[in-house]
Amino acid sequence: MSSRNSPSNPSSKQPQDVSQSGWFSRFLATVEWLGNLLPHPITLFALLAVFIVLLSGMLGYFDVSVADPRPVGSKGREVDGMIEVISLLDAEGLRRIVTGLVTNFTGFAPLGTVLVALLGVSLAEHSGLLSTIMRSMVMNASDRMVTVVVVFAGVVSNTASELGYVVMIPLAAMIFHSLGRHPLAGLAAAFAGVSAGYSANILIGTVDPLLAGFTESSARIIDPDYTVSAEVNWYFMIVSTFAVAAMGAFVTEKIVEPRLGKYNPDDASIDLGKQQLDSPTALEIKGMKWAGFSFFILLGILALTVVPADGILRNQETGLVKGSPFLKGIVVYIFVTFAIPGFVYGKIVGTMKNDRDVIDAMSKSMSSMGLYIVLVFFAAQFVAFFKWTNLGTVLAVKGAAMLQATGLDGPEVFVLFILMCGLVNLSLGSASAQWAITAPIFVPMLMLIGYSPEVIQAAYRIGDSVTNVITPMMSYFGLILAIGVRYKKDLGIGTLIATMLPYTLVFMVGWTLLFYLWVFAFGLPVGPGAPTYYTP
Repeated sequence: MSSRNSPSNPSSKQPQDVSQSGWFSRFLATVEWLGNLLPHPITLFALLAVFIVLLSGMLGYFDVSVADPRPVGSKGREVDGMIEVISLLDAEGLRRIVTGLVTNFTGFAPLGTVLVALLGVSLAEHSGLLSTIMRSMVMNASDRMVTVVVVFAGVVSNTASELGYVVMIPLAAMIFHSLGRHPLAGLAAAFAGVSAGYSANILIGTVDPLLAGFTESSARIIDPDYTVSAEVNWYFMIVSTFAVAAMGAFVTEKIVEPRLGKYNPDDASIDLGKQQLDSPTALEIKGMKWAGFSFFILLGILALTVVPADGILRNQETGLVKGSPFLKGIVVYIFVTFAIPGFVYGKIVGTMKNDRDVIDAMSKSMSSMGLYIVLVFFAAQFVAFFKWTNLGTVLAVKGAAMLQATGLDGPEVFVLFILMCGLVNLSLGSASAQWAITAPIFVPMLMLIGYSPEVIQAAYRIGDSVTNVITPMMSYFGLILAIGVRYKKDLGIGTLIATMLPYTLVFMVGWTLLFYLWVFAFGLPVGPGAPTYYTP
């Protein structure tokens, strides 16, 4: 899994530059201090689940309720038109908790979809295919295009879990140094692509079904039959990939690199002359070609099932849009289109000799998911309790009424929503943990003022991405700092964040503007079959 989905809490012992002073450094120190006050995400979900039970008991005792805003006759609407908070502190609530604890976990939508997708990605990653593709993209770029390609490759590397952090970022620093450019500018460009552009991609990856599962669970607080698939933000994420690459290259060349100035090799903490920049070998290129050939064969087979009007994976009424077997089973295609080319590449280069190597690659990825599975268990309880008690609906109704009363029920509400997500991300660095906590509140709330869960999720992904590069709470922040220290021995946390801050500001403004143009100005869907507005 990518570090953005990792439930691990970053250590408070990361290197810091204590010499930094001024209001900005004090702000960063405050953010880090507040973030360190938060418990481990698993502990946080356990405490929140207990809190929901206690709060439901108190509000249930006082008969707290709201008028049901759903149309008469709609599924799930209360007969008397009122939605009451249901207590889980009484005998019936206790029985529901005891009998539902296991099924809450096993039926949690993000769990199975993420694990299945990761099995396929693991083959492409452990065989070396994804690493070779990333190196080929960056090292074959012209000097003029190298900055754009570095940011673009960083964004695309998110499909391959940690590959961007452990391969792309150090590789980009080495490439910039080899070209006579400042290596920290290369590090910053790649870091911006991998983390600040986290949710953008041209492929559907493991993060898509993860977020869609939380969004679907939250949408069903209002509409019990609502479904959210992994591909619902695909169109917007594709165009965002190119927008982020362009913005990242602009910031790197016009702001970051001029500010860093000419690089002085004496600043390095290692002997940079010993670094080697390895291009893909002839065997790796051959493996990549055969992997590409197998990929296009898979696309051809898939086309036979979805292009003809009577294709077996088309919905006979709606075609390929929402509800088709193809979109419902998109995770299967993520698995297949990564697993088979990955195995073909591994067979050519010798990293995948037999079924044992395939099993080992899959098991290595699954073994790293233990912490995530534990987090999902407690997150599933929190989400289920939140839904059972009707607290999500009550908060959504009251929040929607407040937005309408203040006149903030138009598209401008998403500016505040994106900013809020970015601020929360400063202290809670896990994408899955943050969305699991905030989605049950904001998805129903914004649905009630007329916006679809798909659009809400797309807006969340902007806010959740752009502040990754300026928060010490991001679990790979210490690693990035360690890579940077190779080239500048006195590099501190304040200097690194100051270097990355322009990316956050430009991405926040530019990506939000793209969102408004795409969704509201041009009226384009954020993904296949994804409506802009919600109609009960």
